[in-house]
Amino acid sequence: MPVRAKFRCDSITHNEHGTSITLYPVTSGSDENEKFYKYTPAGSVELSTINAAAAKQFVPGAEYYVDFTPVDSTPAA
Repeated sequence: MPVRAKFRCDSITHNEHGTSITLYPVTSGSDENEKFYKYTPAGSVELSTINAAAAKQFVPGAEYYVDFTPVDSTPAA
């Protein structure tokens, strides 16, 4: 069963190894955010990338949906 969460970009850090992006669950600001907060009250997502184009997709303060969908983990024959 897929799970959808809503996160806000908290910070973006650039260094010689690429870019690190940190996101936290939304907690308020709209009815939708309060609904997400009810089911996702804590946690964080940290991403690291060397892809500058991917890093530019994230903006501090912006909100993003994060979808968690199970992967068929049946080993290949």
